[in-house]
Amino acid sequence: MSNWIANHWFSAVILIAWLGLNIFLFIYYFMIFENQKQYAYTRVLLGSALAWARGSAACLNFNCLLILLPVCRNLLSFLRGTCSCCRRSVRKQLDNNLAFHKILGYTIALMTAVHTIAHLFNVERFYDGAQSSNNTLHGMLSSIGNKTGDWVNPMRSKSETPSYFCFTSIAGVTGVVITLALILMITSSTEFIRRCYFEVFWYTHHLFIIFFAGLLIHGVGRIVRGQTSESLSSNSYDDCHNKYTAWKEKKSRDGDEDDDDDDCFMPSFQGNDPMTWKWIIAPIIIYILERFLRFYRSQQRVVVIKTVSHPSKVLEIQMQKRGFKMEVGQYIFINCPSVSRLEWHPFTLTSAPEEDMFSVHIRSAGNWTENLIKVFQEKADNPPCLQVDGPFGTASEDVFKYEVSMLVGAGIGVTPFASILKSIWYKFQNEDHRLKTKKIYFYWICRETGAFAWFADLLRSLEQEMISSGKDGFLNYRLFLTSWDSSIAGHAIINFDVETDAVTGLKQKTSYGRPIWENEFSKVAESHPRSTVGVFLCGPQALGKTLQQCCHQFSSMDPRKVQFYFNKENF
Repeated sequence: MSNWIANHWFSAVILIAWLGLNIFLFIYYFMIFENQKQYAYTRVLLGSALAWARGSAACLNFNCLLILLPVCRNLLSFLRGTCSCCRRSVRKQLDNNLAFHKILGYTIALMTAVHTIAHLFNVERFYDGAQSSNNTLHGMLSSIGNKTGDWVNPMRSKSETPSYFCFTSIAGVTGVVITLALILMITSSTEFIRRCYFEVFWYTHHLFIIFFAGLLIHGVGRIVRGQTSESLSSNSYDDCHNKYTAWKEKKSRDGDEDDDDDDCFMPSFQGNDPMTWKWIIAPIIIYILERFLRFYRSQQRVVVIKTVSHPSKVLEIQMQKRGFKMEVGQYIFINCPSVSRLEWHPFTLTSAPEEDMFSVHIRSAGNWTENLIKVFQEKADNPPCLQVDGPFGTASEDVFKYEVSMLVGAGIGVTPFASILKSIWYKFQNEDHRLKTKKIYFYWICRETGAFAWFADLLRSLEQEMISSGKDGFLNYRLFLTSWDSSIAGHAIINFDVETDAVTGLKQKTSYGRPIWENEFSKVAESHPRSTVGVFLCGPQALGKTLQQCCHQFSSMDPRKVQFYFNKENF
């Protein structure tokens, strides 16, 4: 429990504050439109649906203000750098940016549903008012004003239908467009679509441009109206309202159209000023500046100095770019105009900050990566042009801030740890360099080691460096092969007594099957009873849940003893 609090207390505070603000905004605006005098006659026509629409609109404005900020990667990288001296509980919130972005998206979808349903009721009631006789209060209110005047009912003709109003008014048209864009963005963001049809997700998600453009002009028509201040201040409002209602009832009963207090009895109305743009203009400007910075950096020349084709369709690209500075575990976005001018894909850097170039390892995992590898193989002597944006920060930057670190890589998720292990290699060569980290446990889980032969080579050179420098106890690594056939198993049995592993050629023998994490965490806890242990994962969500549970289970209730802190790569 203590570790859960240490890992998540700040996240809980942020979520509670965010939820509290949503509840406050909904109730505040709900009560304004449900109780204030200036909307008394509007409520006569619409009832409580008006308050439901405006309360949900306030929540929509608030969440639309926030939703762009978690995907401003340069802003997050800047904050990560400025928070480097802050407590890890504060820094860790930046790693939850995509999770918060999703929460905001689902909340916007929910509030959009409430807002849309409430306004459908409102449109139907506007229609009923327009169809009512002038001898009724609804009919008389609907007849006030003209198409450009101080009306309270936007339906100015008895022949106007709800469908016609929805598809001809600014609020109706933009509402339909916004809702359709949101539905497409939400449905294309599901795990299945993103994994199997990334291009669909990528292109559809850019409908956010249409979404925000629609939001900016959604309220221009000023459909929601209340009484003018002059109308409210003329005579006594309560007396005027009571007289007007009584007059309408008397007129309906007696058919008397003469009255001496027409000025008092006839209220005037005005539309509310559009509010949404005031909420979202600042994040839109920040996001535009973010995109300009990305565009500027992407136009800087990138030199491909070397490409290496590894087994199982893994391509290593080594590059140079003026002014490029990185930290361990960071990632970049790559665009290849020869493959697609619009698509940008994230890749973890596999080089170390100490190197004079930066590199990525790209595995064929879809149409874009397959075409990229094909283009580079076909043009080996004259590689195609690449555009690079980044680097951007990740949780792995904090790996050297812990006394003990546990690195868990699954499949291609091993790439961020290549950068870390390379950096360790360089730090060992620099005898003057001092590390806060005293021990690193590395776990590599993969289906076939042949796909990552390049990583085995890196481990082999690091293994030799540690032995020669007398620090062979610094790195403890375990390799787990989850898929094998009888020939591999037989070969391993035959070479059981050989000093190096039969599969990888490393001194550490490969284990077959999946690790029993309870045993691994127990061993680390026993070996480091008073240490702070950082657990870093780049792999599937299911594995993340298991590791997070182990972090909670094996952390001591005494904060002075062993504590495990979970960190997961998200990009």
